[in-house]
Amino acid sequence: MATSTWTTLNDLGRNFGISSIHCGRALEHEGWRDRHGHPTDAALEAGAVEQRTAHIGGRSVLWNANLCAEVLERHGYRPVSRSEHIGQWADLLEAMTAGSPSITTTADQMAEELPPDLVEDVNRQLTRRGCRFQVCRPLSNRH
Repeated sequence: MATSTWTTLNDLGRNFGISSIHCGRALEHEGWRDRHGHPTDAALEAGAVEQRTAHIGGRSVLWNANLCAEVLERHGYRPVSRSEHIGQWADLLEAMTAGSPSITTTADQMAEELPPDLVEDVNRQLTRRGCRFQVCRPLSNRH
């Protein structure tokens, strides 16, 4: 049997261009998470979850990337390419800099969620679009 890749819902969602909340909902529909976000016995039996540690929000739980990807695809989601992911982030940050009275989060706050490996490409795309906003890397990530 091939070695499984274990991932968080956040990272799994990133591969599909969706939030961890949407991933969790799909796993709930599959019967792999309960209404409190904890893995079910069915998830353990299916080999979909590596651990069942009771921590806030289930953040310590790691999911089988391949099995969960199959579930997400059955629910109509599809993996996004790196270029699509970069475009989604650039769209979001560009829209946030334009502002809206109904949005209380700033572009800087949202940019904190941007995966570090996408920062340069997203900034490059924002510049090409004429958007002045640039994602600043934390000092710990700078070389």
